[in-house]
Amino acid sequence: MFLRLVADSFTRRPKRKMLTLAALALGMAVATAALSVSLDVGDRLAEEFRSLGANLLVTPEADSLPLEIGGVDYRPANAGAYLPEADLGKLKTIFWRFNIKAFAPIIEAQVKATPYDMDYFPDPPPGAAYTIIGTWVNHEVKIPDGTTYVTGIERTNPWWGLKKGRWFTEGQDECVVGKTFAIKKGKSVVPERPGELPTRDDLKPGDVLFVYKIKGQTPVRLHVVGVLDTGGPEDNAIIAPLEVVQTFAAKPGQYRRLYVSALTKPEDAFARKDPKTMTPAEFDRWYCSPYISSIALQISQELKGTDVRVIRRVAQGEGTILTRVRALLWLVTLAALLAAALAVGASAAASVIERRTEIGLMKALGAGSGLVGVLLAAEQLLVAFVGGGIGYAVGILLARLLGEKIFGFTPEPKFFLFFIVQVLASLITLLGSVYPLRRASQYDPAPILRGE
Repeated sequence: MFLRLVADSFTRRPKRKMLTLAALALGMAVATAALSVSLDVGDRLAEEFRSLGANLLVTPEADSLPLEIGGVDYRPANAGAYLPEADLGKLKTIFWRFNIKAFAPIIEAQVKATPYDMDYFPDPPPGAAYTIIGTWVNHEVKIPDGTTYVTGIERTNPWWGLKKGRWFTEGQDECVVGKTFAIKKGKSVVPERPGELPTRDDLKPGDVLFVYKIKGQTPVRLHVVGVLDTGGPEDNAIIAPLEVVQTFAAKPGQYRRLYVSALTKPEDAFARKDPKTMTPAEFDRWYCSPYISSIALQISQELKGTDVRVIRRVAQGEGTILTRVRALLWLVTLAALLAAALAVGASAAASVIERRTEIGLMKALGAGSGLVGVLLAAEQLLVAFVGGGIGYAVGILLARLLGEKIFGFTPEPKFFLFFIVQVLASLITLLGSVYPLRRASQYDPAPILRGE
């Protein structure tokens, strides 16, 4: 009998029920879309943030001791300790190894360089020394578990864009030059016609560069395959394979600093606590969370003798943007739920007023206030179930649209979200209906039946 009364009530007054369903379904659709995007937007934005470049810098621990006078660092750029290249595979063995997306070692040396063939010009024109930077490009790193991992500077420093040509191939006598260096070291072009003045042409892919450490040393012949544009000091440098620059620096198998790009979780108040002051339980929780600081600690533990510093400009920017995007999505969700609760409450209040005679008759026939309240609540929950289901289906479509148009990705439907939406729909319906239902359960049947 109870179920028949609930079903019969649901089929009557279809217009009012449809309005309630529409309001509830719309609110649940917005909530579903916002929750779907919010659950995936963190990973997606974290991936996108990797285009900002590395967020960790690894240097020798000995270099962490400052040598500053009057706020000026007097340590030479190429001075200090070096780190073994052979240990870099250990980066993919830390607890958060899958969050390490890329890494690239750097070593620098000061060299002389000329585009002239030193077989014909044994004493090249004098000039200032230039920096040659050694690094990896599409380099295969051997991991201790027997696998390999491909990484390089184009993954950690994506702003190092090539203006012309391509990146060098490791194992070949190739290099890339900065755009400013290409202009300064341009070649003199012999005029084709008598009487014409010689011209100067910038270095370009296909040219040859002769690089040497000191006068009289046999030069290394490097083929220019690309021109680099970074907007930084690299524009006035030569970029070559790591092993080539290790020879110039007389540091075989070593590097000076390491850039690491890692997927991280935005830092909160807990992440900014000093690990030394944490309890064992807090430390385990912090260590097992992909905070930038915990990943930095794990790297320093694996790479002995290193100082791992967070590039705050990148890490803080990522955390701020991600936090604000998530806050906006949660705000939209709460606003949608509040609007749905108000719409359901207004509909429930109107329904109770219309059914005063029915409620009075039920109570006159012996139904208690509790039974009347349960009956009306059951009717509202049935509306909530149907509205929640419709809202979930519409919300999934809306999430796909929002994801593709705004964030550039398509959120995957999550079945567990269906149950969350149904619970939210039920809570919102009961919350919006609590006052009208309470008022209905307190009706006195005598005045109602007398028509008062």
